[in-house]
Amino acid sequence: MFEKEYDVIVVGGGHAGAEATAAAANMGSSTLLVTMNLQTIGQMSCNPAMGGIAKGQIVREIDALGGYSGIVTDKSAIQFKMLNKSKGPAMWSPRAQNDRMRFAEEWRMALENTPNADFYQEMVNGLLIEGDSVVGVKTSLGLEIRAKAVVLTNGTFLNGLIHIGEKQLGGGRAGEKAATGITEQLVELGFDSGRMKTGTPPRVDGRSLDYSKMIVQPGDDSPEKFSYLNTPILQTQRDCHMTHTSKLVHDLLREGFERSPMFNGRIKSIGPRYCPSIEDKINRFADKDSHQIFVEPEGWDTVEMYVNGFSTSLPEDVQYRALKSVKGFENVKFFRPGYAIEYDYFPPTQLKHTLETKLVNNLYFAGQINGTTGYEEAASQGLMAGINAHLKVNEKEPFILKRDEAYIGVLVDDLITKGTEEPYRMFTSRAEYRTLLRQDNADLRLTPKGYEIGLAKVERLKRMEEKMSKSDSFVHFFKKTSFTTDEINPILESLDSSLVKQSDKLFKVFSRPKVTMDHMLQLDSVSEFVKENELDSEVLEQAEIQVKYSGYIAKEKTNADKLQRLENVRIPDNFDYSKLKSLSYEAREKLEFIQPTTISQASRISGVSPADISVLLVYLGR
Repeated sequence: MFEKEYDVIVVGGGHAGAEATAAAANMGSSTLLVTMNLQTIGQMSCNPAMGGIAKGQIVREIDALGGYSGIVTDKSAIQFKMLNKSKGPAMWSPRAQNDRMRFAEEWRMALENTPNADFYQEMVNGLLIEGDSVVGVKTSLGLEIRAKAVVLTNGTFLNGLIHIGEKQLGGGRAGEKAATGITEQLVELGFDSGRMKTGTPPRVDGRSLDYSKMIVQPGDDSPEKFSYLNTPILQTQRDCHMTHTSKLVHDLLREGFERSPMFNGRIKSIGPRYCPSIEDKINRFADKDSHQIFVEPEGWDTVEMYVNGFSTSLPEDVQYRALKSVKGFENVKFFRPGYAIEYDYFPPTQLKHTLETKLVNNLYFAGQINGTTGYEEAASQGLMAGINAHLKVNEKEPFILKRDEAYIGVLVDDLITKGTEEPYRMFTSRAEYRTLLRQDNADLRLTPKGYEIGLAKVERLKRMEEKMSKSDSFVHFFKKTSFTTDEINPILESLDSSLVKQSDKLFKVFSRPKVTMDHMLQLDSVSEFVKENELDSEVLEQAEIQVKYSGYIAKEKTNADKLQRLENVRIPDNFDYSKLKSLSYEAREKLEFIQPTTISQASRISGVSPADISVLLVYLGR
């Protein structure tokens, strides 16, 4: 069946596996996606949504590089919101509710329409290793499929164990069996492994809910989208709803705590800190009598609802009794109870920045196998692993994004340098250059890079160049065009902003905090320029940000350039830290284990002090 050798084999068809397959195949590698169930490619295992705080920026970055997540999200969206609009643009984060079934269908169709991509349904239970390199995979039927590189994106399936109260079921997701064999082989090869936990809430019948007792959560009046390409913008949207738990609900949940796998010792692994189960929230925030519950539709036409905020592994009878006491849920009918799942992961300090393992050549890890949580984090790793697997088999330079270039760069660097002992989730606070890494400029930052490596198509590059040209031209217009006091003062007066006494450049008055693009468009000179040059909302937003935040952006760029000097100070491969007696014991131990490639990376390792960095710089002649 598989006589030919593939360039790249991707194991697993979730968000990481789908992006890895698309990237490697679109760049020209013959690629095989092997997954246990071809019907669940791109499955949303948990909530039916993409994006959110910092996660939305990641989806935009994936799209800017030439990945599929943004396109699939736009084609299957049922609601769109730009979060944090009351804050500065570095915090704005796009989020979409999606039709769960259509999302998976769009992913399947996108991959089937990708040249160079083949598919095979079966469990991979081992790797083919020759010397210190991977040369293929072994399946449960005993097939051996050879490849020049292998990307593992196993999600929660490696020895997955589902917990519902005191019941335990082997499985990687509700209704699907766990994957076995790979962990054991990797441990034999010398890899460290660990266990992590995640969870999901009950799914319920929307017809049994009373929405009149809940608060409506509509989408934006003027919804945007994720992809920089010409994907559809929502014309109609589905509402979400919000309700709250109560002291009664908490008391009912507490009755089941002694049967909870989280509290009786059955679950020993760590769950996601920033997406805790309802029992964890009650335990950790004992002073709170109420927590928010969001009721999210699973699609356009289905009655199934996702109960966001009620993730739990309590016994099903406890879940049911407690949820019935939530406002609007008095007559609730369950589609399925919530559950927790434990699975194997491999601490990501065992990887290079390309996501290739240090122990086995041409073997890449992406997604939850690296200890991350979230569709977006997984998809971005899959994209980077697929790109680098293709580049490696074609003997080309690796593709690594720096911390000042992308949230994806922050994510990978955090994992490789710091590791993680709990499910890693991206936040804007993790990025020290978040003013540079905005959701609005991901195409300007990354599309030229995506085009250069052969992933982003020329259409993307042309759209990006046109946007950049028009934005720059508009900013220049504000810098060179003057206003009169008669036309600007009425606007300033309406805003309670101090009036001007003489004419000046538009740039200066536009820089004021209260003055927005809508105010500027009231001026004839500005509105005429917009019409003549056919400037769209993307260009208007980009120009406004460049005008109002130019000082902050310039300052952050200067700081990034300073740090870049340390990125350029390379540490030789297999450097012997034991000969540097001035290093602290902890620093020597951490540096030996992680083997950083630059001084900058070494400085971000927990336990390596500025004094240790000085020792290294002196030794390297800097």
